[in-house]
Amino acid sequence: MAISAAIGAVVAAGAAAAAGPWDGGQRTAERSYAAARDGKTAAPAGSSAAGTAGPAAPRPYAAPPAAAAPVLAPAGGGQAAAGSGLAAGLGPLMASRDLGTVRTGAVLDVASGRTVYDHKSATASTPASTTKLATAVAALGTLGGSRTLTTGVVAVGSKRVVLVGGGDPTLELDQLAADTAAALHSRGTTSVRLGYDTSLYTGPELHPIGYNDNLAPVTALMVREGRLGHSESGPAARATDPALAAATSFAKLLRAHGITVAGDPASASGAGGTQLAAHRSAPLSELVERMLTDSDNDIAEALARQVALAGGRPASFAGGAKAVGDALRRYGVPLGNAAFADGSGLDHHDALSPAALTHILALAASPSHPELRPVLEGLPIAAFTGTLASRFRSAPGAGVVRAKTGTLTGTNTIAGVTVTPAGRVLAFCFMTQGAPSATAAQAALDALAGAVTAG
Repeated sequence: MAISAAIGAVVAAGAAAAAGPWDGGQRTAERSYAAARDGKTAAPAGSSAAGTAGPAAPRPYAAPPAAAAPVLAPAGGGQAAAGSGLAAGLGPLMASRDLGTVRTGAVLDVASGRTVYDHKSATASTPASTTKLATAVAALGTLGGSRTLTTGVVAVGSKRVVLVGGGDPTLELDQLAADTAAALHSRGTTSVRLGYDTSLYTGPELHPIGYNDNLAPVTALMVREGRLGHSESGPAARATDPALAAATSFAKLLRAHGITVAGDPASASGAGGTQLAAHRSAPLSELVERMLTDSDNDIAEALARQVALAGGRPASFAGGAKAVGDALRRYGVPLGNAAFADGSGLDHHDALSPAALTHILALAASPSHPELRPVLEGLPIAAFTGTLASRFRSAPGAGVVRAKTGTLTGTNTIAGVTVTPAGRVLAFCFMTQGAPSATAAQAALDALAGAVTAG
């Protein structure tokens, strides 16, 4: 893709994978190239060795080189100069009737760090799913891209096994059950009672939106995000108690492997147990990319809780929100009047500004921060992948714009990167509140991003 090649030239990262948004081999090669060029050590994205799933402590935040410092400078809060070509092209589009009463925007030249368009960019408003950009940076910067999330099975006494949740919302149980059964058979144990432990997370499991097809109750133990059907992304009916549903499925699998499971699974502690088997998730780099491409709320909330745990905060909605904000401040993101209520952006009380979001994108494109490259790699491609697959059909930017969108009732946002015909890589963000039609607002935002692409 042209955008990938242009961004690669700017960030010394090479072209993004053509085989898919999270092709492990391509991603490993790209990070190795970036690490060598930037003089940094980057763990391979596919590394998932037991006990080495990420840095032992939060990765130190590297200061940008002097030449890149402007990328990290906060944007202003006023209007772009009226005489600039970009402002002349964007001005009429920002005045569209299809946008709401609150409309803000910013465009930043990634190579120079110069803000080239500013429309009230310091104003914070509801970001919806563009919040996931903040969650992604916090998770990658705090935990490292090679971190994995481990689900374990332990023996507590001679006749009880406990399935211990590690916070992996993408968990599949087949191999874990096979390994557990093999371990039990090797011990001469063929009959057990089954417990399940969700103590890694605290606080309420239900998001303020309640039971919803966009997010399962957030628990440290769930299988395939609590989905009741065969879908892999998007809204879907969810289990009301994902942990119990996971344990019930695990019991069925154990029985299929010749283990008698007496009674029904029950909540239990796995503390002090002897490990029988373990399952590790995909590396966090891949989880981040999947989260951004599919706008996956379940992964977003799981990652926010992992950031909270790393920072010594409760693994809850509130703890995760505070931890994400803490991580962004360490990166120097200009948060201003920002507010975090969750990791997914489903909460209307979240607030971010275009200045903050373009700053986050500039960090991901900076040679100083190869650990954040999965943020760019996970962005949907206009008219081709993820949440942008059906957009930009009538706007410039198809195949070139890579962006995260956000949609809630009364809220429409877009934030991403693009490349102009002259080869300039630009980070952009446009946000609107109170639009009369969500569909028309999305088209208006696509037109703004297309105008940035046209230069």
